[in-house]
Amino acid sequence: MAIRVYLDDVLRARGMTARELCAKVGVTEANLSILRSGKAKGVRFGTVNRICYFLDCDVGDILKFDGNLEDENDE
Repeated sequence: MAIRVYLDDVLRARGMTARELCAKVGVTEANLSILRSGKAKGVRFGTVNRICYFLDCDVGDILKFDGNLEDENDE
């Protein structure tokens, strides 16, 4: 995956659990788990906005580009 997810690191730094974040953001634990694992194929900007708001962070703190081009056929 060309985009790396560092949500767990930010959660840990903020002393917040994934369950707490789910309740604040309004997403299911299953959907947040997919995002945290890096297996999500997409995420809504509104969801990213709420995650960043409640974690008091920037998008670049939770999502980073690894410098590689991902082929849509790559799994």
